[in-house]
Amino acid sequence: MKKTDGIIAAAVPRVWLADVDANEKEILRLTAQAAENGAEMIVFPELAIMGASCGDLVFQELLIDKAARAEARIRVRAEELGIAVVLHEDDYIFEGIEIHQDSRYEEVTAYRSLRYNLSLKSEGKVLVYCSSGYGESTQDGVCSGAAMIFKDGALLAENELFRMESSIIYGNLNDKGAEIPPYTSSHNGRNPFVPDDKEELSQRCEEILSIQSTGLCSRLEHIHCQCSVIGISGGLDSTLALLVTCIAFDRLGIPRKNIIAVTMPGLGTTQRTKGNADTLMEKLGVCPKEISIVPAVERHFQDIGHDGITHDAAYENAQARERTQILMDLANLHSGIVIGTGDLSELALGWATFNGDHMSMYDVNCSVPKTMMKAMVVHCARKRFPQISDTLLDIVATPISPELTPSDSEGKIRQKTEDLVGPYELHDFFLYHFVRHAMRPSAILELAVNTFGADHPEIEGNYDKATIRKWLETFIRRFFSQQFKRSCSPDGPKTGSVCLSPRGAWNMPSDAYPAIWLDDLK
Repeated sequence: MKKTDGIIAAAVPRVWLADVDANEKEILRLTAQAAENGAEMIVFPELAIMGASCGDLVFQELLIDKAARAEARIRVRAEELGIAVVLHEDDYIFEGIEIHQDSRYEEVTAYRSLRYNLSLKSEGKVLVYCSSGYGESTQDGVCSGAAMIFKDGALLAENELFRMESSIIYGNLNDKGAEIPPYTSSHNGRNPFVPDDKEELSQRCEEILSIQSTGLCSRLEHIHCQCSVIGISGGLDSTLALLVTCIAFDRLGIPRKNIIAVTMPGLGTTQRTKGNADTLMEKLGVCPKEISIVPAVERHFQDIGHDGITHDAAYENAQARERTQILMDLANLHSGIVIGTGDLSELALGWATFNGDHMSMYDVNCSVPKTMMKAMVVHCARKRFPQISDTLLDIVATPISPELTPSDSEGKIRQKTEDLVGPYELHDFFLYHFVRHAMRPSAILELAVNTFGADHPEIEGNYDKATIRKWLETFIRRFFSQQFKRSCSPDGPKTGSVCLSPRGAWNMPSDAYPAIWLDDLK
């Protein structure tokens, strides 16, 4: 082992999954750049040669052999350049330097906490942290590409998260560095997904927007796609999905006119939502289309023998599936992909039409709960898209509805989701504690009563115990019965500590019984 008191580097390379030749070339380029800048050591993320998110491909003999040969060439070239390369955590080359490599998607959701904890671990030594970045799979998450260098509890260098190209940071071990203040999250008891502190909430909104847009950018680049198709209802979810798509296209340098935004008025569409959708499309500069689904749905009712009057599941779901068919076929016609709009709260309750709005080619909202969705659209109105702030704030104030049944006599929304399945603030509360903390229903009920209970009349919007119990039972029944929809949900990025992706985040059989959970609630 050697000692160093000079310059060390940490690099986050842009990755091409399972393309060893491309990754080797990029690692060699970054290594040469670091050596030229006087670094004695450079640290890369784990599995940078093949990509950390290759899954079971890492067991393929061909890939293992290619990666081993590439690693040998990288080490030979690094020795020629006079720089040590760390490709694995067990590459202990220098004394007094601790290496942390990471390929987790979720480290960004606790980045400030991670940063502070790493500073504590670096007391009396040098600590280098390096995680995977752009180019890793965005199937169920987005790697932030975090890199940090600490010495004696102080931060010497860190990079910008969610960069779309390779990056290097340098730490001079003769420098003093910056102190890292303690970090504690402001927990919002009533809305556990939404931070209380305004500054932290703003940062959280920006983090989620970065995760969503980076995931979409990566997916579009990977499939060489220059077009996206998205259904715009004038509601909360499709609005955020459209804003995220605009951000992604701006980052990629693709004209917003390549975003085909489609309004599909149906049997329950109101002028308020339709007007807001039209305003969004016009002012965001996307390509607007309007396709009424009424003639197609009425013909479909005739085909299947529906009277077109009874407002049953077939009446509602036929409309959702017709809209999805239009979006999918438009995407095929224009060589694009359909951007999903469904959120985490809807996934938890199964409040989506199977093979209708349940399906897309990439769902940017899949792990954003409804309570956070509102906060994010408000944030976008104030910070990101002030030119349409009035429209965005009106969308936030609009009752949540699928608008699948006719409006009332005044043309207002009759079908309100929260009247049918319960308040989303309660369901998000139940979801957080059921999945995040694995709490039993009786404990969730007690906690909810203490948080939302009617014995706090000074708080607007409280509920009595019977109401909370009713909606908690609804949550349990639907959470279990609707797992089959989650089992075949589309790709989309994890943005927080709770995610229901069937590909590793939430593993649950579709035929599990809720009996013991319902008994516990009783």
